[in-house]
Amino acid sequence: MASSLVQPQGRLSPAEVMKVAQEAPVILRNNPKAISTSPLQFLFSAPETADLWTIYENLLLSCLRTADDDAAQQCLERLILRFGDKNPRVMAFQGLVKEAQASSTSDLDKVFAEYDVILEEDPLNVPIIKRKAALLRSIGKPADAITVLTNLVDMSPTDAEAWAELSDLYLSQGLYSQAIFALEEVLVLAPNAWNMHARLGEVLLMAANANGEGSQQKHLAESVKRFARSIELCDDYLRGYYGLKTVTDKVLADGGKSKKQDTEGFSLPDQDTLQKLNQLATQKLGEIVRRYGAQEPLWQGYDADEIAAARALLEKSTSGTVR
Repeated sequence: MASSLVQPQGRLSPAEVMKVAQEAPVILRNNPKAISTSPLQFLFSAPETADLWTIYENLLLSCLRTADDDAAQQCLERLILRFGDKNPRVMAFQGLVKEAQASSTSDLDKVFAEYDVILEEDPLNVPIIKRKAALLRSIGKPADAITVLTNLVDMSPTDAEAWAELSDLYLSQGLYSQAIFALEEVLVLAPNAWNMHARLGEVLLMAANANGEGSQQKHLAESVKRFARSIELCDDYLRGYYGLKTVTDKVLADGGKSKKQDTEGFSLPDQDTLQKLNQLATQKLGEIVRRYGAQEPLWQGYDADEIAAARALLEKSTSGTVR
């Protein structure tokens, strides 16, 4: 059984998803669904583990991505048999399957209507609220999705996943200050999430590039801080080093054009510190690219596209130095 079936499916490449989906017949055959209600059933069946249901959920997602609706339906049936069709998480998977199988706008409208009926009966059904927001975004209605998620975080302000999705929606609309605020809420709930520190650094850098001089200093200073925190929490985090090099490259290229400190008290590190941070990021990115390229066993967990981007950034930096 593939180890990727107990990991989040969002990071899997299309090739990895296809490989997982191809294992569906074997997994389903080796784990037949329960059909007996006898209390002695457990004596003759395989022991139940938490991983088993995670595997079914992830297998369902992979099968939907590869259009294997039959296998996805079998996974869903097992979840329904175990947890019931009124379980909020199972209800969300039922809706997801219907979304994937929808062949027209009218089919999606029916799914929307079902979500509305469910939420009328249970306004606190968080998985269904999230599915409704995801469906709205997928059909090109980000403003409506934002409304749904803002209502959700008002109701459940400790939902880090909802805040993160809300930030991404705001960013897609060019609303940088709102996107930054939402990510800060994520970090209040998960202060050691190095990936979210790096993500906030990226959004701050985008805001610095988009906004005028008035807020650029503040955003650049905060971006440096967030990228530095991400690599402090995770020493080999490629995105953190990539972001740190990018933002320090920008600040160093600007030289002394910007003021040392803006009116709100946000200041950048001095030039010497920025140079050291830039050198650290450059050296670490070079090490990651080199060891990944050498096929060293403990350095193969990086995404190939991120490695390619890091290599391009290093080459650009080198060519700039030569000039």
